[in-house]
This record gives sequence, C-alpha cells and structure tokens, in this order.
Amino acid sequence: MTDTTLKARLQHDLHDAMRARDKVRSGTLRMVLTSITNAEVAGDEARELGDDEVLKVVAKEAKKRKEASTAFRDANRPELADTEDAELAVLEGYLPAQLGDDELRAIVERAVAATGATGMPQMGLVMKAAQVEVAGRADGGRVAAVVRRVLAG
Repeated sequence: MTDTTLKARLQHDLHDAMRARDKVRSGTLRMVLTSITNAEVAGDEARELGDDEVLKVVAKEAKKRKEASTAFRDANRPELADTEDAELAVLEGYLPAQLGDDELRAIVERAVAATGATGMPQMGLVMKAAQVEVAGRADGGRVAAVVRRVLAG
C-alpha cells in the first residue's frame, strides 16, 4: 500500500470505518471525499487531483472544523464543538506534522533573505516564497503573522 494515492488511502480507510461501524470516522471521510470530488469536477473539465491538491482539500476541511469548533465554543455549544473536534482529529491523521514556531520563523527568515524584502510592501512576495516551503504544514494565518513580525523588525 506504499504506492497508493492519498485519495485511494482515504477511500480504503472509509471502507474500514464503515465495516467497523465508526460513525464519526466514516462521516468525516465521506465529507472529505465529497469535497475532493467537488474540487475534481470544478472548472471547465473534470480531472483527477494529485496528492498535493488532495492534501490542500483535506487541510481546508480541517481549517473549517477548527473554525466551527471555536464558533460553537464561543456560542456556548460544547456538544457541537466536541463533534467538530472529533472530525478534526480524524482529518489531522492525514495532514503532515505541523511546524513549530522556531521552524516556521526560520523558513520565513530564509524567504525574506531570498526575496530581498525590506518591509511590509513586499509581504506578498515573502508569503509566496514561504508558502512553497511550508506546503500545508502551517496555517496561512500563522505564516502571515510570522512574516509581519519578521518584516516589522
């Protein structure tokens, strides 16, 4: 199973979750596979997504779960937040390990040096360069915050 795509792994894991009658896991995997299918048929013609693109869809769905969990906790609905957290835990199993603060700062500093950025007007250039190396291992908001701190001083 070392040669399979991430989408195939998701489908295989969905079948296993259905056999095990794991409702949270099977529901979450169905949802993410639906999002992948929607991404494949979006645009002018249908196409198969590569692993990098599938990973972006999984990361996007994980971000939705994080935001929903926070919103439910703020609205004093812990039971709904717990459901979102359970789904997030399933999705995080398919995402690469997240970068620590020191690693992220080092990547951003390399991006600043590579682009020759001197201030906030070049933030877009630095973000673009940093995102290539970060590749889904940190949330865009975290990357932007570190870029702002590095460019500010």
